[in-house]
Amino acid sequence: MTTLRGEYKVPGGKLVAVDVETVDRRMSRVSLSGDFFLEPDTALEDIDGALTGMSVDAGVDQLAQAINGALDDGVSMIGFNADAVAIAVRRALGHATSWSDHTFDLIPATVLPPVMHVALDEVIAKEVAAGTRGPTLRFWDWDSPLVVIGSFQSYRNEIDPEGAARHGIDVVRRISGGGAMFMEPGNCITYSLTVPTSLVEGLSFERAYAFLDSWVIEALARVGVNARYVPLNDIASDVGKIAGAAQKRYPGVVLHHVTMAYDIDADKMLEVLRIGREKMSDKGTKSANKRVDPMRSQTGMDRQAILDSFADTFRGLYAINESAYTDAELATAADLVETKFGTKEWTHRVP
Repeated sequence: MTTLRGEYKVPGGKLVAVDVETVDRRMSRVSLSGDFFLEPDTALEDIDGALTGMSVDAGVDQLAQAINGALDDGVSMIGFNADAVAIAVRRALGHATSWSDHTFDLIPATVLPPVMHVALDEVIAKEVAAGTRGPTLRFWDWDSPLVVIGSFQSYRNEIDPEGAARHGIDVVRRISGGGAMFMEPGNCITYSLTVPTSLVEGLSFERAYAFLDSWVIEALARVGVNARYVPLNDIASDVGKIAGAAQKRYPGVVLHHVTMAYDIDADKMLEVLRIGREKMSDKGTKSANKRVDPMRSQTGMDRQAILDSFADTFRGLYAINESAYTDAELATAADLVETKFGTKEWTHRVP
């Protein structure tokens, strides 16, 4: 009989490991282990017993419900929870995957019109879902200014058209939710991570953000920034917010992208975006008459050096394949710019 093993590291918590044996599509033996804390220790047998006999097709919610139902109110699970055990079980049974199960295509920062990067998010996501490209981490670089608004934001509520025209800044709507990205060449650090949904199997949206941000928290530490995930979709340092994330889910794939402020002209941003003082305080400045520069000021590094360090961190953590955009991908993205992302109908779809 083959023993199947699954592991799950709780973001900010402990490692959960599960060994599973199956008979007739049911779990015949389950053994939980890890560096977590559990009181009383007899609850370990209760958890194993709750899972034994369950279908190999049971989902995370079913597994977690069985675990919680077997434990009385006096049990303390420290550094993990029933969901974490369920995710480890799903990984053992092959329904969920971990970082180590994948080889990631790594595409370095490539200078393109920013609207092309917005289109490439859709192109790459569909390819990963179809299996024609592996999970992909790609860094953005761009040759002109642009405001990228979230999929559900109101154009007129977010954009001052006179300010945008005065500074020659166009506006495009992306496929994910979240807030506006004020992008001039060199002022932000932006990347897109596109992965199979199996990597976030069983994770709530909030936990998926933390899980997919985990590598960049380490990358930030390597450039001297003590950062942490802040629910729902922010990354903050000791002096305030430095980044925001957004996600889009297609069948079989999750697009997760992050933008970090490197050195933003706050005066110009306020002339283009309808942002009040409350929003500006969230971006790490109390006065508009300064730059929003958390990554530049906190690292003392130029932007390219940070991009290089981030890529090196990812290479050190996971299996990667050095990659680039194909001619077909660029052609498809250019077509999407003409037919979707560059059109007034798409950009103003939420007036």
